[in-house]
Amino acid sequence: MTAASSFPQSLDGIDILAKLSVDDRAAIARRCHWRRFGAQDQIIDRDGGSRDVLFVTSGRVRIVNFSSNGREVSLDDVPAGGFFGELAAIDGAARSANVVALEDTIIASLVPSAFLALLREHPELALAIMRRLAGIIRQANARIMDLSTVGAQSRVCGELLRLAREDGDDEDWRISPVPRHSDVASRASTTRETVARVLGELTRHAVVKREADALLIADPERLAALVEHYHMAD
Repeated sequence: MTAASSFPQSLDGIDILAKLSVDDRAAIARRCHWRRFGAQDQIIDRDGGSRDVLFVTSGRVRIVNFSSNGREVSLDDVPAGGFFGELAAIDGAARSANVVALEDTIIASLVPSAFLALLREHPELALAIMRRLAGIIRQANARIMDLSTVGAQSRVCGELLRLAREDGDDEDWRISPVPRHSDVASRASTTRETVARVLGELTRHAVVKREADALLIADPERLAALVEHYHMAD
């Protein structure tokens, strides 16, 4: 981690602040503490005392937690333009997860008092935060249902579909770069061994195909059907 030096200090690319005026965003930026993180640097330690809200002005971060046996569970990736940390700023309680940089990343952090003042001054921003929190609750409920009722093989297939939709379109079902087994396992709440086994079966049946720098979903309809098949079989 390095302190601010020569990089731009602008919040103009932060989605949640887009409806504020240029002057308002500039005023917020001046109140932020700016830092640069390298890949794999820890940004938030859930056991630390930080309560700041953090804006990702460039790069990408991953929000992770760890199970009781030490297995990493990936909760979300936040790209440039996103933000995180608002829960601790709102309720003053401890962090709910760890956050690490996936690549060279610039973070602007805002202390809780300034963030709460911002919400009071801009009711439309407070409403946007409420909608975001509602979305987090819905996603958490869906994930709990998946973990309770859907088997690991089905979750791996579903994660591959999600990654392909995120990276491509209806005509090009590619995941680029090729996802690491550990990343898929973390997102699907399973083991790397299970991911390797499922990918091996999908490759043998020509559902997926490994390319030089991407994983091609050769038969997305069949992969979607396998999500349901494994779900019914588990």
